[in-house]
Amino acid sequence: MDGRVLPVLLGHTGLPPKVYRIPVPAAEGGVAPTVLVYRRVQAGVTRRLGLPRGWKYVYDPEGEPEPRIRWPWSSR
Repeated sequence: MDGRVLPVLLGHTGLPPKVYRIPVPAAEGGVAPTVLVYRRVQAGVTRRLGLPRGWKYVYDPEGEPEPRIRWPWSSR
């Protein structure tokens, strides 16, 4: 990345998204743009209660989606 700071929108719970995708345009003559995938992980936990101390994003080179919960009453 080139050092720019991108805004991260917070969800209705006040947490950042679990997966953050950054589109990178293709170089001149490139076929398709690249998408970099970052996943949210805990930056640390507090000693007493084990609560998350903050969040950081870790690069995911595979960029595969996480398996979603499949409820029996949903059609998909």
